[in-house]
Amino acid sequence: MGLISPKVVHAEYGDVVINNYSEEAGMRPVVFPHWFHRIRFRCKVCHADLGFKFEAGGNKIDMLKIIDGEYCGACHNGEVAWSVENCNLCHSGKPGTTTQVHGSTVQQLVSPEKDKQNK
Repeated sequence: MGLISPKVVHAEYGDVVINNYSEEAGMRPVVFPHWFHRIRFRCKVCHADLGFKFEAGGNKIDMLKIIDGEYCGACHNGEVAWSVENCNLCHSGKPGTTTQVHGSTVQQLVSPEKDKQNK
């Protein structure tokens, strides 16, 4: 029986790519499917109750915190949702993708004048 290598997942519009520590640890970036979670939970569940900031990269999320039940670990505990042993379900991003909200309008608001000055 051969090993199946995980398929690289590309982020969709509105997904959050988390790569603050992943690649440094030899893992692919995390692709957090924001809208998938938003369909099931109100904003306050994650952003108030669990403390996620409204800023990509604004949270110091690492695996120790998740294992201790913080951030994603509050639900991804093997009871509410799959547990942290299923690494490739979250760490599925394209290598080299920076922390960002994929397709965010903020990324598209680039001043042409600033671009000309920076060249």
